[in-house]
Amino acid sequence: MSTVWRIRSLEAARQVLRARHATTQAGFTAEAIPKGRLKHHPILMSDGPLHDEQRSKVARFFAPAVVAERYTGQMEECADRLLGEAAGRAGGRFALDELALHYTVEVTAEVVGLTESSVPKMSRRLVTFFAQPPFDITRKDLGRTPRQWMKAAANGLLPIGRFYLADVRPAIRVRRKASGDGARDDIISHLIAEGYTDVDILVECVTYGTAGMVTTREFVTMAAWHLLRDDRLRERYLVAGQEERFAILHEIIRLEPVVGHFYRRAQEAITVTDGDEEHRIEAGDLVDVCVRPANADPEAVGEGPLDLCPGRELPRGVNATALSFGDGAHKCPGQPLAILESDVLLTRLLARSPRVVREPEIGWDDLIAGYTLRGLELALDG
Repeated sequence: MSTVWRIRSLEAARQVLRARHATTQAGFTAEAIPKGRLKHHPILMSDGPLHDEQRSKVARFFAPAVVAERYTGQMEECADRLLGEAAGRAGGRFALDELALHYTVEVTAEVVGLTESSVPKMSRRLVTFFAQPPFDITRKDLGRTPRQWMKAAANGLLPIGRFYLADVRPAIRVRRKASGDGARDDIISHLIAEGYTDVDILVECVTYGTAGMVTTREFVTMAAWHLLRDDRLRERYLVAGQEERFAILHEIIRLEPVVGHFYRRAQEAITVTDGDEEHRIEAGDLVDVCVRPANADPEAVGEGPLDLCPGRELPRGVNATALSFGDGAHKCPGQPLAILESDVLLTRLLARSPRVVREPEIGWDDLIAGYTLRGLELALDG
């Protein structure tokens, strides 16, 4: 049985995450996913030169300037429409996590190219995929019994099958028929041009569906909860310019990272320095980067690491979100999209002076190794 390293210092965590080609993806059950039928290895699971090439080709879809120019208008229209519908309900009451889910799915679907099906129905299909039995990432069999594996297969494969038939396949068909001036500029169109099979594209869509849609939903709900409980912070957010609002969101997600753990498998020995100490991680060892404590490492983020302090001074090279979007080769490319879409919805929500009717329940999702927030019920006056 291999050694498991738990890393809670930001300095040590960055060294592991930046140990290019010396580690491989071990999170999100990556090591248990069969890869034989895939012509192209999924971007979330790939490593080394292949991953670098994949990342460089999709980076243009998530560049901050591209995101702002292409999608701000759509985000604003979607947010206004959903909030208007919510205000029109009896008592103006609605569950923010449900509204945020439909919003993030609709926005991200445009980037990915999943535009040929119903957003509410696609949202339900994506959520169903997360109904997985718990597992132990430190074990090769994930610590599941045969019965649990059968349940995992049923809960995973059936929703993925429905997702493919109802959402992915129609999008692929439309884009395969398009050519020349009619070609779309989205991720599915890019994958088709790269020679991806339908199965390859499905796997990538599941990745973007979970990483780009469902996790952003959690952050929108968490950020709103912070802002609604803190009058001074909310008032500051409402009058601030975009740069300052982004700083507030960066600080919230530093304290409340949606993905709480990053797992890497060492493929060769790595020496990690943490302060005055050196540690040798051997090939085969599993590394658990504990994001929340690393994000609150006072050596990296300064005094009061658990205080919400937007615009805090950070050492050179430390991201304002710390490790909340990862680091190194697998750093999430969707940070600009996630922050902008969160800001667009939150500014419009808070401008309507919502009231908290019911506090949310905090849960845990093993697949993303992070929190869930359900049932934050708000009321709008119209």
